[in-house]
Parts: sequence; C-alpha cells; structure tokens
Amino acid sequence: MAGPLKGLKIIDFSTLLPGPYATMALADLGADVLRIVSGSRPDLTDFMPPILPNTKISANGAWMGRGKRSVTLNLKDKRAIKIVHQLLADYDIIVEQFRPGVMERLGLGYSDLKKVNPAIIYGSLTGYGQTGPLSKKAGHDINYISRSGLMSYSGRNDTGPSLTGMQIADVASGSNNMIIGILSAVYYRSNTGKGQYLDISMMDGVVAFNAMTGAAFLAGGDEPLRESEFLNGGCLYDFYQTEDNKYLSFGGLEPKFFSAFCKAIGCDDLIEGGVNPEGLQDIKKRVREIIRQKRLDDWMKIFDQVDACVEPVFTLEEAFRDPHIMERGLIIDVEIPGGGTVKQIANPIKFSETQPEYNTTGQLAGTHTKDVLKSLGYSENDVEEFEKTGLFS
Repeated sequence: MAGPLKGLKIIDFSTLLPGPYATMALADLGADVLRIVSGSRPDLTDFMPPILPNTKISANGAWMGRGKRSVTLNLKDKRAIKIVHQLLADYDIIVEQFRPGVMERLGLGYSDLKKVNPAIIYGSLTGYGQTGPLSKKAGHDINYISRSGLMSYSGRNDTGPSLTGMQIADVASGSNNMIIGILSAVYYRSNTGKGQYLDISMMDGVVAFNAMTGAAFLAGGDEPLRESEFLNGGCLYDFYQTEDNKYLSFGGLEPKFFSAFCKAIGCDDLIEGGVNPEGLQDIKKRVREIIRQKRLDDWMKIFDQVDACVEPVFTLEEAFRDPHIMERGLIIDVEIPGGGTVKQIANPIKFSETQPEYNTTGQLAGTHTKDVLKSLGYSENDVEEFEKTGLFS
C-alpha cells in the first residue's frame, strides 16, 4: 500500500544534513521528492566515506537520498529558472537551505515562485531565521545549542558544556520542525486552498528545547546551573561507570523505580532519602563506587530482572544488533541501484495501514536529469545542447 504522503510533490534545494534529512523522512512516507543539485558545487555528504561497494555512492548520500530523484542544474542560468517554473505545474512544495536572500537573488524566492503557483508551500531552513540581527550569520550545530542557553546548564561542573554525538539543532530542531511545518501547511492548504511561507530556524527550535527548565525560569525560577537540576546530574539520575570502563544509565526518578534500584545495588538505606537526597554528592560517590565493582554485563543481568529504569550505554554495534531494535524494524536492507543492498536506519514511525517505503538508496547527483527534462517536453537534442552549454554544471 502507498505511503501516507503519496501525492505530495516536493522540490528540494537543500544540502548537507538538516534539509535532506527532512525530505528523506517525507520520501519514506510516500512523498515524491526531486532534488535540485549543483553540478559544480556538490553536496559534501555525497563524498563522505565510506563509499558503497561497486558504486560511487557514499553511505550518507545513499541514506539521505533514499527514495529521491535528482536533477543537476546551474541555478545561475536563466534556463534553469524556466525549468523550475515548469516543474511547479506539478510540484508545489519547496524546501531550501540557503542563507537569507540567496534564492531571491536567483529569482527563486517565495514571492517569485508564488506568482507561478499561488498555492505553493515554501520552506526556508536556516540557522538563525530570515529576520533578526543574526539572520545572515554563518553557524553550525554547536553555535545554535550554545546561544540558545541550553549548554549553560548541560555538561559537568568541572569540565563545562559537553557535545553530544548527534546534531541536536540540525536534526531534532531543523529537520523535524521543517517536517511539522510542511505537513501543517499542507493541512491548511487542503482546507483553504492557500499556500504559505515557512521560516524555520534551527536556533529557534533549540530555544524551544529549553522546555521544563526554561518554563520554570521564565515563571520566576532561578537560573539553572550544571548538575543542579533533576535531569542534568543534579540528583542520582545519571550515568555510572562500571568495572570494565563501560557505563549504565539510571533514570528512576519515581519512588518505586528508585526503591528497586537501591535494593538491586544493596543500598536499602538510601530509599528513604529519595533520588535527590540530602548530602547528594557523598551518596552519589558511594553509588559510583558500588557500580564500579561489577562489569556492565553483570549489572545488566541484575537489572534485567528489576524494573528500575536502568539501561546500558551501548556502542552503535551493540545498539544495531539489540533484539529490541531489530524487532522494531529500525535496521533495514535497502536496494542499491545496480544490485545488492545496504543496511540503513529506518523511518521510526509505525503506521497500521500505510507503512514507510524504501524503494532504493540515494543515487549519484543528476541521475534523473534527462528523464525529468524529457518529461517536461525537452528532446534528446535539447538535453545534449544544455549539457554542452553548461546548464548542468
């Protein structure tokens, strides 16, 4: 059965991670996504190792390009603008990730394309948004999570803020808010016939991630500090090192889970004090010393029998072969053009009627240029002339 988003048709001008991740998720769910890429300024993710065997496709390009087609165009060529306009007869959702003003200078801004298709939904994804004093400034994930305030109470007192292994602002903020924005605008358009412009800022999204701590502060609470809150190390909710230099996580904030944890580590006397006891640092030191007395596997044999919100800190290899992750279908085999398959991370959303589809990995940039142009009425001779005269460069 077709995915739930079958019928949505998206032109994707984005590169790197945030925009392509968003459009990949939409493609998994049935949307028709057409990438417009530069022939002379390729997406860096298309060349990041490793390269899939017997192909020139990178693992990241094969993943983020999953289910998409791509056309190579030089957007500084007026003929490219005409082709985009022709595509708008069929494709009515745009995703772009340039700095503010770039698409307008190319003649591809919202006001330009709205004249061609008044019902267009146009999503612009940037670091700091389309307005404000930082709107034109360059940035990366670390900058957005820093300026948002989030890092001021994340990390450790003795070492300061700490990076995570994934891009919080890029994916959790930028990609997901683009998906939410597009689907919200599609629903609005289905009721009113009106398209609209989406200004998605990765920085804005991370500010919203301050969540409970930010809400408490704005209501008159104290400035949050590192290792001072329930969820940032300010109680026994934390990571603990084991004898074999691995880690387990304890998240049992509720009394019944905390009680089970204390009994499992042989510290029944700690139950009364709760997860945030008087003399926290001394008690935490005691718990750390106890956890360091056993190997991770030995602790997990104990906690697998106890409902105490304890889990191991897995490596990727361990996570990807975990029976639960496998049972949930989060690792899939996707067909590589030309033969063979590659393992990829699946779309995490489960539907009862319309499951995600994984027809093919991403392909080399421009793979579908000729097919798309021919579908617009251009002849083989036209395509050859375009290629000779730099339209695809």
